[in-house]
Amino acid sequence: MDKPNFNQYLHALPNPENITRNQLPNGITVLSRSNFHSSTLSIKGYLHGGSLADPEEKLGLSSLTAFGLMSGTVNHNFQSLHNQIESIGANIGFSSSALRISFSAHCLSEDLDLILSLISECLRFPLFPEKEFNRQKNQVLTALAIRAQDTGAMAGMLFDKILYRGHPYQHPEEGYTETIQSISREDLVDFHHRIYGPKNMVLAIVGAVEAEKALESAAQHFGDWTNPHYQEPPTIESIKPLEKWTEKRHSIPGKTQADLVMGSLAPDRHSPDYHALRIGNNILGEFGMMGRLGQRVREEAGLAYYVYSSLSISLGPGAWEMIAGVNPSNVDQTIALITDEVRNFVSQPVTAEELSDSKSFYLGRMPFLIESNSGVAVSLLNIEHFNLGLDYFLQYPKLVQAITREDIFEASRKYLDPNCLAVAVAGP
Repeated sequence: MDKPNFNQYLHALPNPENITRNQLPNGITVLSRSNFHSSTLSIKGYLHGGSLADPEEKLGLSSLTAFGLMSGTVNHNFQSLHNQIESIGANIGFSSSALRISFSAHCLSEDLDLILSLISECLRFPLFPEKEFNRQKNQVLTALAIRAQDTGAMAGMLFDKILYRGHPYQHPEEGYTETIQSISREDLVDFHHRIYGPKNMVLAIVGAVEAEKALESAAQHFGDWTNPHYQEPPTIESIKPLEKWTEKRHSIPGKTQADLVMGSLAPDRHSPDYHALRIGNNILGEFGMMGRLGQRVREEAGLAYYVYSSLSISLGPGAWEMIAGVNPSNVDQTIALITDEVRNFVSQPVTAEELSDSKSFYLGRMPFLIESNSGVAVSLLNIEHFNLGLDYFLQYPKLVQAITREDIFEASRKYLDPNCLAVAVAGP
């Protein structure tokens, strides 16, 4: 059977001919793409903000504020808001990350105006009722107590402290127990007052709606939004890579498993090394049974319950991580094997077969990532967030096919130094 040709999918990909991009006078960018093969809509968007704007003594404030947006507004209390959403079989959610305050909704196309009105109401006119605030704050504190007993989560946090030392990225977006305890309802009101606004907001609407209708509805519900008190998010600072091997361990008594995270800094999304590093990471610890790491550490040595690598790239410094869950008695041996595999990886180019397989993987999975309205909406937000251009998916096959073994070799050597890794372990 012939291998599927990626070109046959090109006409169906998001591209300048089927994506409509408009900007409202108040700075909101509206992206839409029609798909009348479905009767539903996926609505996603973000505001610039997030945990990078949290005061040092109140880390987790952005996350808690986003959590409270649906706890009550000027027109709806908690119960009536959720009843209205559930009565039409829709859903709405809000969240906060380091750089963005995100929202997402799914509904029938006939309910577009209602859902946009509710999203607008939650973003613009939340009340953060004291009763609901206290309940949600306690929920977060409970989640943090559970996190403290999670070896994987604690290893990840320790790794961030090592890698991003002195940088805001060293802190978890959900904060710490002591910082959450210091947050009051008035802090949420103040954060919302300063950080939430239409400037640079992006809204994507994908599904059974004409572009003109999507823009009209967005303008109706968001076009008059202003915030004269809006504060620009902090600048994302750069950070220097580690100059020596740095290892730390965190003890959690009573655990039967240890988790470890090893790695180094990665560049931001605009780096010319981005595609080479993605394909390289796939070969190192993702492809098939988790790439070279999975073959060496899990299949051959039998040391890990799981082992894989992950490339986290956004705006600002990213991370290239090797992650494993092991029996506590196997921690040192696993670290040694992963380090040796990293050393092999940066000592000679990947094989032609590995490169070919990984290229086929990335080209083959692209149609599946954008076969749903939700997948397209996420893709549109990423295109806008990283300023990739509306023709990004048309250019994507060329970008992937252009990567060579030498590109991966040189990019990997630039960011992975087996002698200067951050190593974090959490376990008994």
